[in-house]
Amino acid sequence: MSTFVESLSEDIKNAMRAKDALALNTLRALKTALTNASIEKGGLNTPLEDAECLAIVRKQIKQRQDSIEQFEKAGRAELAETEKNEMAILQKFLPAALSAEEIQALLDQAIATTGATSKADMGRTMKVLQELVNGRADGRALSEAVMKRLS
Repeated sequence: MSTFVESLSEDIKNAMRAKDALALNTLRALKTALTNASIEKGGLNTPLEDAECLAIVRKQIKQRQDSIEQFEKAGRAELAETEKNEMAILQKFLPAALSAEEIQALLDQAIATTGATSKADMGRTMKVLQELVNGRADGRALSEAVMKRLS
């Protein structure tokens, strides 16, 4: 079993002990998403790589971000706050985010690799940059940085 799944199981136990319903529900939802991904990959007990687990966490966070936007548009601040709290719980599973300087350095490297000179090269540059970043930065922030640099 991966260290990610072990860590998740331990966090679920801790949330149960602390009687933290929000954390418990959020972590159980994550575990369900991981189980579903495992089943899709090859069966119930198919192990997932840590990178696959992180991708699922990112997807869960993205869902929360979308929900927050919708709730705020609808004037449901209490539901948006709940989603923000769930997102904070999920973000604990992600590796440390890159600073703006680190992103710029990796962007320089990606541009050098692809030889990008205009917005037409954005797709190739984004692909290389995302591989270099390895999920430690938001895709939207990366896209904005690439656009700025290539315009």
